[in-house]
Amino acid sequence: MSAGPWIKSSYSANNGACVEVAFASHGVLARDSKSPDAGRLVFTPAAWRALTRRLAR
Repeated sequence: MSAGPWIKSSYSANNGACVEVAFASHGVLARDSKSPDAGRLVFTPAAWRALTRRLAR
C-alpha cells in the first residue's frame, strides 16, 4: 500500500493529539499521530469527500 507523505492537519494543536492523512492511488489513509504504528483507516475518495464536507459544516 504505497502512499505519499503523511500530512498533519493545520488545525491540530502542537499537543500530539493529531490526525495525519496520506493520499494513495486507491484512496486516503488516516492515522493517529501519537500511535502511527497502531493502524490506519482507509477511505475511498468519495467517502473522504463526504467525511470532510460533513466535518466542515
